Amino acid sequence: MTASETRAPDDTCAIAVMAKTPRPGFSKTRLCPPLTHEQAASLSAAFLRDTTENLGAASLSVPITSYAAYAPLGTESTLAPHLAAQTVCILADGTLPAPAGVDGFGRSLWQAIKGPFDLGHAAACVLSSDTPTLPTEYLVAAAKTLLTGSDKRIVLGACDDGGYYLLGMRAPYADLFRDIAWSTESVAAATRTRAAELGLDIVELPSWYDVDDAASLGQLLLETHGYAAPFTRKTIARLGLDADLRRASAA
Repeated sequence: MTASETRAPDDTCAIAVMAKTPRPGFSKTRLCPPLTHEQAASLSAAFLRDTTENLGAASLSVPITSYAAYAPLGTESTLAPHLAAQTVCILADGTLPAPAGVDGFGRSLWQAIKGPFDLGHAAACVLSSDTPTLPTEYLVAAAKTLLTGSDKRIVLGACDDGGYYLLGMRAPYADLFRDIAWSTESVAAATRTRAAELGLDIVELPSWYDVDDAASLGQLLLETHGYAAPFTRKTIARLGLDADLRRASAA
């Protein structure tokens, strides 16, 4: 499903999953080794399906519109089978003009945030696809917090490694993506600093872990408190990765 020029209901929160289309050699490469590139791409696809299905579950409690903020251009038909049925695809390949200092991955995040606001949503979030077991109630809390807050309210869900799994806002604050050293342990801290400079009110969600190496994959195997992530777990079983990943995480 693609975004159209029709304006969205103004009482909805858009949540856009950062969705790199699964392709061997391009997806979850930090997991290779211990995984092969084909296995990593299969896991990436499962993560996307679980994350978008989780958004669908959250939308039963609060008005959320689910987006897949995808890249690269031209791969939407390849991506679509890996998404929950209600998911709308929007391009987020970093080609949209961005303010000075918004560079690298920040350009894709900015594009993923600005698109839903342009469509008329009252609030918008970007969401990692590396957290397939994220509790559904965290997504519900993010949307409720934004839909009942002022334009100065933002929501941040930090990861255990210093990044963030979710950033949401009531207005498109491009400066939240300015001068950030992406893929480092300082991302969440730098975002908090930027929010303080802008005079924004930060509401923090509980922290969670993202799955980007063998150790965190092992953590996922033992996870019992978050979202069930059935597609991810079926993929791990189908690929016969359980024993290998447990050994790798214990090493």
